[in-house]
Amino acid sequence: MVIIMWNGKKKAVTFSYDDGVEQDRRLIALFNKYEMKATFNQNSGIQTRADTFTQGNIVIHRMNQKDMRELYKGHEIASHTLTHANLKGLDEETVYNEISTDIRNLEAFYEQKIAGFVFPFGTYDESAFRILKECGIQYARTPGETHGFALQSDLLRFKPSFHHVDADIMSGIDRFLNMDTEEPQLLYIWGHSYEFDVDDNWEYMESILKKLAFHDDIFYGTNSQVLLQLFK
Repeated sequence: MVIIMWNGKKKAVTFSYDDGVEQDRRLIALFNKYEMKATFNQNSGIQTRADTFTQGNIVIHRMNQKDMRELYKGHEIASHTLTHANLKGLDEETVYNEISTDIRNLEAFYEQKIAGFVFPFGTYDESAFRILKECGIQYARTPGETHGFALQSDLLRFKPSFHHVDADIMSGIDRFLNMDTEEPQLLYIWGHSYEFDVDDNWEYMESILKKLAFHDDIFYGTNSQVLLQLFK
């Protein structure tokens, strides 16, 4: 396995956000403002504004799919299962259907290859990894944060660096920006855009983006761009 730097750069930043909710509109506007790239993980079987859930005192609406193709242009779409199913304990046929049907729907709608996957609720059985391979998935985000930036060899069990509200994220970003490295280093941040409404902290997210943006020594890419182009 040969490690290839990102356009000659040794550091990269990527983001991962789940569920295809209305708050993605505001988050994408921020990503585009600061020229960041992100991957958005969606459930094609319940992708309608009529599908809602509540966090705190906020009612969260998913988006109607017809509005989404143009909105997410320039970013990556990944699978999050057909119905946001808890895969742990499900029979393999159901797991396969949840993953494969979602991939097929997303590829048809967005007209792009679906290479990534995120486990709803962060739960799974070991057989899920075999099924991911059968469905052509090349990387998957798994639960737990590393608080670090070193490369991980198993892309189907990839762990992010930080959730966006992690108490250590700002000091972690400082470490990342200030490090002088000869090895590739990746800062991977994840979350849900509705959390910024629930926590009333959109300004906090913008401060993260402002801190990370426009560094000449950093490659900004989607999950696929930073993970799949790194190992050849």
